Amino acid sequence: MAISEEEAKLERFLDWLQVNGGELRGCNIKYSDSLKGFGIFASTSTQASDEVLLVVPLDLAITPMRVLQDPLLGPECQKMFEQGQVDDRFLMILFLTLERLRINSSWKPYLDMLPTRFGNPLWFSDDDILELKGTNLYHATELQKKKLLSLYHDKVEVLVTKLLILDGDSESKVSFEHFLWANSVFWSRALNIPLPHSFVFPQSQDDTGECTSTSESPETAPVNSNEEKEIQAQPAPSVGSGDTIWVEGLVPGIDFCNHDLKPVATWEVDGIGSVSRVPFSMYLLSVAQRPIPKKEISISYGNKGNEELLYLYGFVIDNNPDDYLMVHYPVEAIPSIPFSDSKGQLLEAQNAQLRCLLPKSVLNHGFFPRTTSVIRESDEKETVRSCNFSWSGKRKMPTYMNKLVFPEDFMTGLRTIAMQEEEIYKVSAMLEELVESRQGEQPSETEVRMAVWEACGDSGALQLLVDLLNSKMMKLEENSGTEEQDARLLEEACVLESHEESRDLDGRRMSRNKWSSVVYRRGQKQLTRLLLKEAEHALHLALSSDH
Repeated sequence: MAISEEEAKLERFLDWLQVNGGELRGCNIKYSDSLKGFGIFASTSTQASDEVLLVVPLDLAITPMRVLQDPLLGPECQKMFEQGQVDDRFLMILFLTLERLRINSSWKPYLDMLPTRFGNPLWFSDDDILELKGTNLYHATELQKKKLLSLYHDKVEVLVTKLLILDGDSESKVSFEHFLWANSVFWSRALNIPLPHSFVFPQSQDDTGECTSTSESPETAPVNSNEEKEIQAQPAPSVGSGDTIWVEGLVPGIDFCNHDLKPVATWEVDGIGSVSRVPFSMYLLSVAQRPIPKKEISISYGNKGNEELLYLYGFVIDNNPDDYLMVHYPVEAIPSIPFSDSKGQLLEAQNAQLRCLLPKSVLNHGFFPRTTSVIRESDEKETVRSCNFSWSGKRKMPTYMNKLVFPEDFMTGLRTIAMQEEEIYKVSAMLEELVESRQGEQPSETEVRMAVWEACGDSGALQLLVDLLNSKMMKLEENSGTEEQDARLLEEACVLESHEESRDLDGRRMSRNKWSSVVYRRGQKQLTRLLLKEAEHALHLALSSDH
């Protein structure tokens, strides 16, 4: 698409934003590139921290309340919502699907600015998705696509078709891709907004207020026209402390900020207009220590690993410091292990976990740290493994406790799964002694954990962990080769600045989707290798201390 078309879209959006009360103060919105789409850039006059760069009235946010107020979609959604058939997120995704198809939608200038395709795995071709085989994302994407297809056929297709006809449009046809687009827009752009209580539940409303007619020119029509803010059956948002109600939603304008590990801005909500001079608004605030040069203004989407970034937003960060590995023992395997009933009861009594997320940063506190760091909080709270019972304290506390990077809740689960027959009997006897000494009072979660620790130690759990990590590495490598092969692919690749597939004529040309997949899976292999090294060393120490 020619840049001139992008400029025309931008001009229409800026007019629409201004008509609806939005203000660009220290920034401009510009087309960035084919991957990022539009972004927010500093203007020449942008100063250092505390400057308000952009203000958007909260009336312009797409929230569940907004959907339920909509004269066309609202009544249908209210019925579904009251019957418990849908959640808040579905309401907004349905709204986006419908508004994209409505010929005279008052949201058209905003929706036209959004990407038409996305880089998340739901949009991958059959060839591209194979690049993820062996990773968590491969299975997660398959499941999510089936779920969305089912939702589309069960609820969306018939309802959107009916509403379009009611809107006087019998020609537009909804497709699964429209729904997929809306789903990707929501997940890549929604914010968790702390709305002032008085905004959600105003003390006085204008009962005669009406929503803007969708027949007005979308380029100039305000989205709000004295619209009443309170609704009869609204989603139950989670209530935060004080006078705040947390609601997910999209805020046009603010959502053009892209992610960076070193953000120069953040967004805030202004209930009374004390900072932005616009009551009930969201504003973009500079947090830069020095005046921002004329470059893109970024925010942080949070400390997210490449698995989450790729799944939700469709991009990855090479050598992402926030990467993590998910390790789990398959729950479906429990019924087939020896003494599964006893172990199941012990797992429940200990509130044990059979999966954990291991961030890359934990390696800084392990046996083979790459950098020197301060002691983490969890090290300051020593794990309780002894008490005043006759059987307690006989097992020597391991010297490696503060170097073990695997969470105690997860180790508790693995310890229980790995228990041998004599260890189960030993734990049973210990707990019986405890119950008898206290006239039938049942042991606490901590006491059951201590008994299991005394009976088993760590070697069984660590051996199981080594097996799980080896199995994970085999699965990753079986489908896409080694970490070194991935590194070589990335080094030699000529990455095409497009998510679309391309013919690989010289063995080096690589679509952006494939590049993202290789970066993600290489990170998973690297973390698996480093965590396996930690687990093997801990196992060696545990076995040594057992003798």
